[in-house]
Amino acid sequence: MRNIILVCNAGMSTALLTNAMRKAAAKENYECEIHAYGVRAAAKQIREADIVLIGPQISFELPQLKKDFPDTNFMEVNTEDYGLMRGAKVLHQVQKALGDSE
Repeated sequence: MRNIILVCNAGMSTALLTNAMRKAAAKENYECEIHAYGVRAAAKQIREADIVLIGPQISFELPQLKKDFPDTNFMEVNTEDYGLMRGAKVLHQVQKALGDSE
């Protein structure tokens, strides 16, 4: 079971993408948990995640997050995929990054 989190400013806009990704995961029988958090409240969740997706609106935070959590796998969500809520596409990128697909 994979633990995937999405991080944005307050965790609200990523909730929509989270729901789209959950639907895609269920359709594909991909066992994972997907949750959204605000960047300031996510330290514990970041440490426990298999991968942390960074919303485009906080991509400027990525260098500091990598410094604070050097053992964490981070991935920026493409602005267009985020804006159009392409949950399946983002999920496939996650699966590839985690080595769960080709």
